[in-house]
Order: sequence, then structure tokens, then C-alpha cells
Amino acid sequence: MESKKVKTATNTKTHDLRQFDKDTGNIYQSVVILSKRANQIGLEMKEELNNKLSEFATSTDNLEEVFENREQIEIARHYEQLPKPSLISIAEYLNGKVYYRVPEID
Repeated sequence: MESKKVKTATNTKTHDLRQFDKDTGNIYQSVVILSKRANQIGLEMKEELNNKLSEFATSTDNLEEVFENREQIEIARHYEQLPKPSLISIAEYLNGKVYYRVPEID
């Protein structure tokens, strides 16, 4: 997941609950869908961050030789400013971009 493709507000917003159960007919099922999608997004973001930070890893890390790397700091700041995975999953769900299926019905 490239973090640049996400256009979501970084603050919380109050939503009407009826928006969430329109598709599923069950608010609890919608919450499960949202939480599973948020977990997927969180894992993707974590992997992406770890891959970027692994470029800066040195084989001889010594507690006495810790120095600041500006690029690492900028990457960390960028990820701190991204919206939370739960906000991204809510935006995707409300825009109809989340695919889900119920195995019992299929």
C-alpha cells in the first residue's frame, strides 16, 4: 500500500450509524468488516515503514554510537502524520471500496 494514495482526514468525525449498516443490514457485521480492513491497512503500513527503515540499519549497532539520521526522522514524521488505519478503513467502506463476503451466505 502506497501511503500517498490515501486521501482521508486525520481527525475523527461523527458518522450516522445507518450509513454503516446499509450494505450488510447488520451494524455488528459492518464493525467486524471495518476492524479487519483496519488490521490489513495497519500491517501494510508497518511493512512499508519497516522496509524503508531497514535501509538505514547497520550491522554494528552500539548503544554508544547512536546518531541521528535526518532521513529516518523525516520518514518517521511522515508516518506519524498519516491517518490512522481505522479512519482509512471507514473512508474506504463508506466510499464502497471494500470487498467482503459472508461465507455462510455464499
